[in-house]
Amino acid sequence: MSFFIKSKSINGTAKFSADKRRKRRAEPASSKNEEVTSSEDEDSDHNLAEESEDEHETAQEKKLRLAKVYLEEIEREEQRRLQDKEVSKEVISERLKTDHLKQIGKYRITIADKYQGVDQSNYKVLKCREQQNTITCLCLSSDDNWVFSGSKDGIVVKWSLKENKKFGIIPFVKVNVEQVKGHTGCIYSIAISTDSKFLVVGDSSNLIQVWDPQTLQHVSTLKGHKKPVTALCLKHNSHTLYSASSDRSVRVWTLDEMAFVETLFGHQDGITSIDVLNSDKPLSSGGRDGTVRLWKVSEESQLIFNAHPGNIDCVKWISDQYFVSGGDDGQVSVWSCLKKKPISCVKAAHGVDSSNNQPFWISAVGSHVHSDVIASGSQDGFLRLWKLENKFLQITKLFEIPVPGFINALAFTSDGRKLVVGVGRDHRLGRWNTVKSAVNSIHVIPLQIND
Repeated sequence: MSFFIKSKSINGTAKFSADKRRKRRAEPASSKNEEVTSSEDEDSDHNLAEESEDEHETAQEKKLRLAKVYLEEIEREEQRRLQDKEVSKEVISERLKTDHLKQIGKYRITIADKYQGVDQSNYKVLKCREQQNTITCLCLSSDDNWVFSGSKDGIVVKWSLKENKKFGIIPFVKVNVEQVKGHTGCIYSIAISTDSKFLVVGDSSNLIQVWDPQTLQHVSTLKGHKKPVTALCLKHNSHTLYSASSDRSVRVWTLDEMAFVETLFGHQDGITSIDVLNSDKPLSSGGRDGTVRLWKVSEESQLIFNAHPGNIDCVKWISDQYFVSGGDDGQVSVWSCLKKKPISCVKAAHGVDSSNNQPFWISAVGSHVHSDVIASGSQDGFLRLWKLENKFLQITKLFEIPVPGFINALAFTSDGRKLVVGVGRDHRLGRWNTVKSAVNSIHVIPLQIND
């Protein structure tokens, strides 16, 4: 199979195998009906009565306004980080430089050698009576203050990382009614926007529910997938949403207008994971089709990576040029966007199951973005941290942390000092195996770093 896939239109321009109607203008949701579908007919000629103020701005005025907003946001973030009322120009200048390097994919920090282990005295396990079933997914707010977890109970819980306690829930409901909004099936995926304006949740009802993460009030419903929504991600500093499903499609949405944009086809089996950073290049794993696909949305093309002999079940960007994947063959692989095969891998990364003589399934991977540290989880009772050496050509184990149960989700805080892990008795997408001794919970693991 070709590494670089394009399908040509009549005029020779490369196109995705996507919905022919995907180019229609996105339409906002009606105030009377919050459900937004991706299967509507051609463009409506209806124009909005009110025009936004920025339509009257010149391009230069808009750039200036956005630059001021960006600088103010940076100043606020640095004030929170440094706990200082005044932030020097040097600090802001250094932050701008860092953000620029991240944007072009050239930012790197070497931090793996500073990790010394776990601060056991501050290790926390969060659990509540509402989430009695397996934790399937979680996400962190960009300020690292909040964790949102989803479970097979159909419940979302909001946790405070500062106080290590529950702050609210989005309930399970048998039928959505006007008075009570919630999820009607198992929750499989969750994501939050960088500005914490939108929390999106996918479940077994084939729907994407959009919530306000501050109040946990329902905002809108996005319809279009024909099977459960198994993965969600939001582009950094944007309201562009990418959703993936067991129906083998990736769909693109804009949350500013609560509208469907386009559909991306290519996977030959249900999609199990999706991730995106700053660019319009989401990365998805196709489960049993054994591929990872890099979607170049703006160029309407895709790259296909295939190497695992089994399922590729989880994938995560390390930087804009490298990513990590895990599969049911027990292999953790690191890839370059420029290579068709992995540039490094660890086979049977979590050992071999003595009951069947097969490698333990890699059920989750994570990365401290733009660094040389990644993590992997399975059901062998340990979470493992790995160091990437020699330009990512070598993977070396740093240490392992005892975590009993299926590790279904994991995420580093932005400073890499904590690892938040979602644990359950069984795999997030099924019940092929059960760890009866496990407790369905969130583990907040503080990591010791020598500064």
